[in-house]
Amino acid sequence: MLRIAIAQLNPIVGDVAGNLWKARNARREAAEKGADLIVFSELFLAGYPPEDLVLRGSFQEACLTALNELVAETGDGGPGVLVGLPYREGDKLFNSVALADHGELIGIRHKVELPNYAVFDEKRVFHPGPLPGPLGFRGVRLGVPICEDIWTDEVSECLAETGAELLIVPNGSPYERRKIDIRMQMALARVVETGLPLIYANQVGGQDELVFDGGSFGLAADRMLAFQMPQFTEEVTLTAWRRGEDGWALSEGPFVTLADQVSADWQACVLGLRDYVDKNRFPGVVLGLSGGIDSALCAAIAVDALGPQRVHCVMLPYRYTSSESLKDAQECARALGVRYDTVPIGEAVEAMERMLAPLFAGHPSDVTEENIQSRVRGTTLMAISNKFGSMLVTTGNKSEMSVGYATLYGDMNGGFNPIKDLYKTEVYNLARWRNANRPDGLFGPAGTVIPENVIQKAPSAELREGQRDQDTLPPYDILDAILEGLVEKETSAADLVAEGFEADTVKRVQKLLYVAEYKRRQAAPGVKVTSRHFGRDRRYPIVNGWRDAV
Repeated sequence: MLRIAIAQLNPIVGDVAGNLWKARNARREAAEKGADLIVFSELFLAGYPPEDLVLRGSFQEACLTALNELVAETGDGGPGVLVGLPYREGDKLFNSVALADHGELIGIRHKVELPNYAVFDEKRVFHPGPLPGPLGFRGVRLGVPICEDIWTDEVSECLAETGAELLIVPNGSPYERRKIDIRMQMALARVVETGLPLIYANQVGGQDELVFDGGSFGLAADRMLAFQMPQFTEEVTLTAWRRGEDGWALSEGPFVTLADQVSADWQACVLGLRDYVDKNRFPGVVLGLSGGIDSALCAAIAVDALGPQRVHCVMLPYRYTSSESLKDAQECARALGVRYDTVPIGEAVEAMERMLAPLFAGHPSDVTEENIQSRVRGTTLMAISNKFGSMLVTTGNKSEMSVGYATLYGDMNGGFNPIKDLYKTEVYNLARWRNANRPDGLFGPAGTVIPENVIQKAPSAELREGQRDQDTLPPYDILDAILEGLVEKETSAADLVAEGFEADTVKRVQKLLYVAEYKRRQAAPGVKVTSRHFGRDRRYPIVNGWRDAV
C-alpha cells in the first residue's frame, strides 16, 4: 500500500516563507491522514509563474533554503515530500521537483519540455532538463514528469522504459474554458502509451491575470478515471494505491462532479478577483455602479469574492443619467447588501467645460465632451480609492475593449477587471445564471442579485441624451460573433463574410479592433477565461497597417 496525499493549494508568487508554511501545514495534515508521501504542485515554493523574479539569485537561494528545511523535517518519520522549486546547477536554472524522505534529499528532476506559447514563456528563464529516470521512494519507482512534460510522449515513455511504476505529475495549469478536458486527453494519452497509472496534481488560486483551477485527478492503468478532486478550492486529499500483479491500482480516493462551464467561469472570475485583492493586501474594492449590466455583474462578483462589507459602490450621476439607472443601481446595491453612495459630477464636468471653452471656441460638441464625463467619473473613483485604500474595480467587457468602446483614463481606470475576458453576450448570460444559482464557497446572497430590469433594458453609456450602444456598434450578438472569429480563431475577414456577415460590418469591426490596441495596452489586468485573453495571450502591435481584404 502506498498512500499519496495531493496538496492542491494556493501559493503566492515570491512568498517563499508563506509557501513553506503552507507546505508544513499540509504535510502535518497528510501525516494525520496516514500518508506516506505528499505531492505539491509545480514550483510550489516559488509560486507559479514566477516570471523574471526567478532570475534573482537571492530568490533562488531562499527557495533552496526552504527546500533544505523541508528535507530536514522529513526526518521525523512522517510523509516524504515531492515539491517544486527553481533549482540552479552551475550556470543553468531549472524548473525542478525535489523528493525528500527520512531527512534526506533523494533526488532532483528537471522539467524537459518548457512551454513557450500563449501565456507561457518558460524558455525565457529556464533551461530544459535532460530526459529523466524514475526516483526511488520506499521501494517504489516514481516517474515525475512536470506539467508540460506530459503534453508530448518522450518524457513519459523514457520514464516507463527506465522502470517507473507510477507517474506523478506536478502542474501549474491555468484555467480556460474546456481546459480540463484537454488535460484529461493529454494524461490519457500518456497512460495509453506507458500502461502506467497517473496522478495529476494541479495548483489552485489567482496570480495576476491567471486563475489556476485545481481539479487534480488520477487515471488508472486501465485508462479509467481513478479519482477526481474539485476545482477552485484548496484541499489536501489522500489517495491509496495497492500493488498487484498488473501494477498499481487505486483503492481509495475522492470522486467529485465538476462544475459546468458557466459555473466554472463564474468561479474563475470570483477567485481571480479575490486573490488579486487579498494577495495585494487591499482592504476591499470600490466601483462605479451605473445601473448598467457590466457594473452590476462586477459588483456581484466582488461581493461573492470578498463579502458585502468589503465592497463600496458609488453612483456618479450627470444630467444624462436616467431615473431608471438611478433606481436600478440602488436596487442592485440593496440586493447585494453593499455600501452605496451617490456623488453627482455635474459641477466638476461643467468646470472642466468652462476651463476648456476658450480653447474649444468655434468647435462643435462631440465625443470629447462625452469623454470628459467619463474621465471625471474615473478621477472621482480614483480619489475615493486613494482616500480609503480600496482598489478600484474597472468594469469594461471584452466586446468594449475589442473595439475601443471605452474611455482611456475614464471608465478604463482601475486596478483589476473581473470581466475583462467576457464578451457582452456572455455578461448577460452570466448575470441570468447568477440570479438563478449560488455555488458553494461564495460570500454573496442567493436569489436575484442583479435586477431584472438591468438585464432587460438596452445598454447605454448615458453620455448624451437618448444614447444607446447600438447607435455606435452592431448588435452585440453580431459584434461578438465577428469578434470571436477575429480574436479567438484568427479568422480572415473574407471568411467571416463567406459565413454570412455583412462585409461593411466586418470591415468596420476589424478596423476598430486594430486601432484600439493602444487602449488595451493601458487597460487594467483581468481574469483570463478564454483561449485568447487580451494581454498575455494575444499580443498585437500597436502600430499596425495590416487589414484583411474583404
